[in-house]
Amino acid sequence: MNLDPTAFRDLNPGTRVLMGPGPSDVPARVLQALSAPCIGHLDPYFLSVMDETQSLLRFVFQTRNDLTIPVSGTGSAGMETCFVNLVEPGDEVAVCVNGVFGTRMCDIVTRIGARLIRIEAEWGKPVEPEVVREAIRAKGPKVLAFVHAETSTGVLTPVEDLAAIARGAGSLLLVDTVTSLGGMEVEVDRWGIDAVYSGTQKCLSCPPGLSPISLGPKAIQAIEARRYPVPSWYLDMTMVRSYWGADRKYHHTAPVNMVYALREALRIVAEEGLEARFARHRLHHRALVAGIEAMGLTLLVEQRRRLPMLNAVRIPEGCDDKRVRAALLNQFGLEIGGGLGPLAGKIWRIGLMGHACTARNVFLCLSALETVLRREKVPLQPGALEAAAAVYAET
Repeated sequence: MNLDPTAFRDLNPGTRVLMGPGPSDVPARVLQALSAPCIGHLDPYFLSVMDETQSLLRFVFQTRNDLTIPVSGTGSAGMETCFVNLVEPGDEVAVCVNGVFGTRMCDIVTRIGARLIRIEAEWGKPVEPEVVREAIRAKGPKVLAFVHAETSTGVLTPVEDLAAIARGAGSLLLVDTVTSLGGMEVEVDRWGIDAVYSGTQKCLSCPPGLSPISLGPKAIQAIEARRYPVPSWYLDMTMVRSYWGADRKYHHTAPVNMVYALREALRIVAEEGLEARFARHRLHHRALVAGIEAMGLTLLVEQRRRLPMLNAVRIPEGCDDKRVRAALLNQFGLEIGGGLGPLAGKIWRIGLMGHACTARNVFLCLSALETVLRREKVPLQPGALEAAAAVYAET
């Protein structure tokens, strides 16, 4: 078969401001690290980079867990890693579902052949601790799993109450922190989380491609006590941990340059400091919400349960969701996300994640959204930029 190589253009995606549900904008330092020379995955220099990456991950996760590593794959790979290593056919697993990603947890549980206890809440609201306590009171499932920061709705589910329930039931606690890690408090050891996973492309502001995980002592014991082999060879932590541990036993070829990039992204987090980073996300969230509400728009989630890094804005009645998002992208280079599942066409998901979480982006988003909505003949109130500026003036 003949092929004309001149038919393929040079890559030039253009400049975007990424204010959707992820990925987020990537700092130049991280892109520079990504372009460093590729070396062997058992090269002594790369082994030292692995050690540094693990130390930085422990810092961001706030844990001393030995098995704290980036899994080769996106956040969904981290989700699957935790479940396929901890859960065996016939085990009972309780999953809290209040959005897309809790639903995905359920799918994985049933594929493994485990018995699912599905604990539902309305999309846009957290699963309440009393409901969880009642659902597992007489069952004592092997695992209780939930999403800390539900990307599909912008809802925060408090960890500590559910962690206490898991301990009381004798269950392992498995938590999705894909959207929260690096943007708000995630304290694995203090909260008593046994298994946790995240993604690189949200508040860590690294390209998608790795999924940081951390497994605590109880999770390791559960893996070592399995009756059957882990069903996924690629994600089997009984083997992968030998590569990331002192043995350096080859399992699969690590994505060397992605580890470079993650290490640099984590260095940036450490340089800023966790508390300062969390405060930055809270500040710009407050300013964005002030501007959105000043326009006359409303948010899906009640104030005390809102995520600082993912804002679910209700689409005004009669407004064309896709046309608005297309106009923002084509005219302003600004990406925001639409709703998923039952919220499709009903909300916009506006991200303030990591490197994209800035006052400049808040003002860009508010002014661009107001411009497009006025063109769409949506009745708006004036003063969005002034409301955001007032928040910054307070601090």
